[in-house]
Amino acid sequence: MRFISGLRIASFLSLSIFIAVSVEAQTAKPTPPIAEEDQVVKVESRLVVVPVSVTNPAGDPVLGLKATDFHISEENKPQTIDSLANAENVPLEIAILFDVSASTDSMFKFQQATAAKFLQEVLRGDDRATIFTIGIKPVLVQARDTAEHSQTGIRSITPTKEQTAFYDSVRTAAEYLAANSPKGRRKVIVVISDGEDTNSAGILKAIWEAERKIASDVQGEELRTLRVRARDTAKVREQVRVLKSLQDADTVFYSINPGGSSISLNKMAQFGQENLQKFADDTGGTAYLPKFQPIDTKDELANSSNMRKNTATLETIFKQLANELRAQYLIQYYSDSEFPNNKYVKLSLGLKNPSNYRVRARQGYYVKN
Repeated sequence: MRFISGLRIASFLSLSIFIAVSVEAQTAKPTPPIAEEDQVVKVESRLVVVPVSVTNPAGDPVLGLKATDFHISEENKPQTIDSLANAENVPLEIAILFDVSASTDSMFKFQQATAAKFLQEVLRGDDRATIFTIGIKPVLVQARDTAEHSQTGIRSITPTKEQTAFYDSVRTAAEYLAANSPKGRRKVIVVISDGEDTNSAGILKAIWEAERKIASDVQGEELRTLRVRARDTAKVREQVRVLKSLQDADTVFYSINPGGSSISLNKMAQFGQENLQKFADDTGGTAYLPKFQPIDTKDELANSSNMRKNTATLETIFKQLANELRAQYLIQYYSDSEFPNNKYVKLSLGLKNPSNYRVRARQGYYVKN
C-alpha cells in the first residue's frame, strides 16, 4: 500500500510540473525583434589624412586650434572632421634628401652642418629621421633612426660629380616613409636640391626610345632638339608619378634650392624649381628659394663673408621650417563619396575665422579603393 501511494504521489508531482511548464510556455512573451537602430550597419568609407600647418603673419606657429576651428570639403562637398591632433601629440617622421651632384657642391658643407643642427633641435624622443642622397640613383644613407644617429649619417655624406636622379629619389623616399612609418604619424620630406633631373629611369627611357626612332642621318642640333623634347615630355610624366607617391604616403614636401637666383640662367634650372614648387604647393609644404651669395670666387675675403651670410640665411630657413612643423596638425575624416580608383580628389581646407593666419594643407588625394 505504501509503495502504491508513493507512485501516486510521484505521478501527481510530475503532472503538476508538466502543467506549470506548459502554462508558462503559453503565457511567456515572444522575444521582440531587434530595433532597426540597434542593428549593425556597415558603411563603406575611406579614411583621409590631411596634414595642415597654421602660422601667423610673423611665421610663428598657431597652437591650440580645435577641429571646430577648421572646415574641409572634397570636390566642393563639405566633410565632417573625425579627429584632430596637434604636433605635440603626434610623432614626426622626416626624410632629408641631399643632392650630391656637382650643382650643389660649392655650398654642401654648410648645408650638412645646418641640417644636422636642425635635426638636433627639432626631433624629440619619439621622432625618427631617414637620410637619402640624390645622385646617379637614390641611396639610403641612414634608415629611420633617432636624431643622434641621423646627424652622424648626414655628416658621412660626400658630394660627387654624378648625374641626378631627382624624381626616382623623391619617389623612393615617399614610398619608404609609407612602408616604414607607424600609422598616425606626421610624415615630411625635406629636399636640399635644385630639382633638376638628368638620370631618373623614366627620363633615360624616354630619351632612349626617342633616339631609337630617329633616322641615322639625324645629327647635330636637330638630334639635340629631339632629345630635349623627349626629356621634357618625360619630365612632366615623372612629375605626376612623384606627386602621386607623395600624396599616397600622406607626406608634406619641403625644399631648399641651393641654386638661388641662378635658376633664371637656363630652362632646366627653371623647370627644376617648378618641380619643387609644385610638390610643395600640392602637399601643403613650402619651396624655399634663398638668395645665396657665391663662395667660390677668387676673392677669399668675399668668400668668407658670403659664407657667413649664407649660413645665416640657411639657419633662418630651417628655423621657419621648424616653426611650420610645430604648427602642424593632423586632421582625419571619413569620406563615403563614391569615386573610381586612382581618381584625384580635390580638397579645400581652411579656418572658419582666418585672422590673417596662413594655412597650408594638401590640395587633394588619389583614391585607393
